[in-house]
Amino acid sequence: MHRPGEMRERELVITLAERLGEGAATVPQGSELTIDLRLEGLHDGILVTGEVDATAVGECGRCLDPVSIPVELEFQELFAYSLDEAFDYSVRDDHVDLEPVVRDAVVLSLPFQPVCRPDCPGLDPVTGEKLEVAPEQDQRVVTDPRWAALQGFQAAHDDVSDAAGVEREER
Repeated sequence: MHRPGEMRERELVITLAERLGEGAATVPQGSELTIDLRLEGLHDGILVTGEVDATAVGECGRCLDPVSIPVELEFQELFAYSLDEAFDYSVRDDHVDLEPVVRDAVVLSLPFQPVCRPDCPGLDPVTGEKLEVAPEQDQRVVTDPRWAALQGFQAAHDDVSDAAGVEREER
């Protein structure tokens, strides 16, 4: 690949030795990544263009059901022949190490809060039941506990209207 203009295409199927991601969605250990690669020789190095396909698993951020998320992403990175600090990656012994590039691309593409479907109603904040399967409940009025002392208070409407009428007559 030391000749500019030379190109090779490869398809790799890799079984993960460790999981990718630490959040609500991860690509688990033992799952397979399919990577379609195109390696192009340039004057400065090797340009690697790839497409990654995998499946992430996690739980819905609203209803806590398990979800399976297809991960499809593209990346492109230049692996330089020189060990100059201007390049993030370099060619070592005529090989490129794709592991950090693919790992970073996959982890950054995982959703922060996955959902089972876009219109998932989630859980009832009071009972903790799924809103989708919970029976229709009466619309209950939730009173703020800070107003509890005023629950027994009843305003005398007649006194207020009479006092307002008296003030108008005096003017």
